[in-house]
Amino acid sequence: MKEYIERVNKAVEFLKSKLEATPKVAIVLGSGLHGIAESVENPLRISYKDIPGFPVSTAPGHKGELIFGKLNGKDVMLMNGRFHYYEGYDMKTVTFPIRVMQLLGVEVLVVTNAAGGMNPDFEIGRPMFITDHINMMGDNPLIGPNVDEWGPRFPDMSNAYDKELRNKAVNIAKKLNIPFYEGVYVAVAGPNFETPAELKMLRWMGADAVGMSTVPEVIVANHGGIKVLGISAITDKAVHEDLKPLTAEEVLEVANRTGEMMVRIISEFVKEL
Repeated sequence: MKEYIERVNKAVEFLKSKLEATPKVAIVLGSGLHGIAESVENPLRISYKDIPGFPVSTAPGHKGELIFGKLNGKDVMLMNGRFHYYEGYDMKTVTFPIRVMQLLGVEVLVVTNAAGGMNPDFEIGRPMFITDHINMMGDNPLIGPNVDEWGPRFPDMSNAYDKELRNKAVNIAKKLNIPFYEGVYVAVAGPNFETPAELKMLRWMGADAVGMSTVPEVIVANHGGIKVLGISAITDKAVHEDLKPLTAEEVLEVANRTGEMMVRIISEFVKEL
């Protein structure tokens, strides 16, 4: 754990040496959702490979860079490409950037992802505001020694996706006439898409959408006192009764289209913070 703490601190020191302003808002861009990066003014782009201790993203549609700049007048930090458990990283590596955000002083985290819609009423190509999550990844980033300076041994998760932030985002979507859903996100390890029997079980458990990310980051953000807004792009019908074959390319194509709506919501959301 000592080595991990040192890696986080080195990354933070490196980034602080490059920054003129401290971002209070961070945005994690999921698969196909990189469009918001084009909206950042005067962007400072730093490749993951240039940051001491930082892992490198290998997932399709994940560029692998931090972007600092202004979005609607607010200092923001964008994570253009995340790390997944299915890539072979352990949970502490997956959530490494969230610890860096915490020590940089980030107060609000907007986390996005591409997800399969298990709720039969969901149409593809719409955003879903995450109300809660179910961790079915078989692991947890907080397992192991607790760093008391970073957060409590047993963090509360009763408001993991901040209700006040979500209400603000919902009102923005309504104002922009963007159709949306609200629902529970379940995270699985991946990388395969789910079987019909697995989807039936996950739906029975109360999940509306399924994906392979987000939950580890949200656990660590809550541990570190960062408020979270979560948004999924519903990219495919993950309904067990009539499950069609699916490819990553199809997911990315719909995520790109849905991302345009999410960019508008997030941009206005940042403006109103």
